[in-house]
Amino acid sequence: MKLEVIVQSLSDALAAAAGGADRLEVLRDICAGGLTPPVALVRRIQNEIALPLRVMVRARDGLLLDPHDAGALRDAVAEFVSLRVDGLVVGFLHEGMPDIEALSRVVAVAAPVQITFHRAFDAVKDPLAAIDRLLDVPQVDRILTSAGEADSAFVRCERFHSYSRRAADRIAIIAGGGIDEHVLGIIAKTGCVREVHVGRAAREGNDPAAPVSADRVKRLRELSQ
Repeated sequence: MKLEVIVQSLSDALAAAAGGADRLEVLRDICAGGLTPPVALVRRIQNEIALPLRVMVRARDGLLLDPHDAGALRDAVAEFVSLRVDGLVVGFLHEGMPDIEALSRVVAVAAPVQITFHRAFDAVKDPLAAIDRLLDVPQVDRILTSAGEADSAFVRCERFHSYSRRAADRIAIIAGGGIDEHVLGIIAKTGCVREVHVGRAAREGNDPAAPVSADRVKRLRELSQ
């Protein structure tokens, strides 16, 4: 299984790499669900680490695209594309479904960079129909979802299986949200997804304000084998 770790600084990125992460999601303000990081930070991480980077593009907490943010988000997208990042992390909803029009407005300059539709997916009213809608967006190659963070790991794994079947080979499902050692162990045993995404679990005390711990990442890496 691939292990993706949220990082907010160069030191986070170095620790995640030392622990065995396969990919990094770069953002700021993890407590707000992640916002667009500074371009300079992304460049510094690229200069120090060879891991693929997925970069959050989000102006504020919330699931709707504020029209006033669209221009700044497009500018950020263009800058990240120029850095040749592995992909972007974006997601907007409208009436409980993925807002493809808003997504297209923001990432129009991003081709052919690939896109992870982030955990806005967890608020859709019909997950399988939402997957169908995202299948029509060629750049979307991943969906990040908790599949019901409050539910048991086994229930979540059943949902991950159903999402993966619906997405077939076109879109990969990434398990994220409340992924601790217990949940990760069950995911590894069931094989319900091939990629997992961690934030708090990679930090001491599961504290989002704490730095990434190489030892914690290493432990998660071992559990995902």
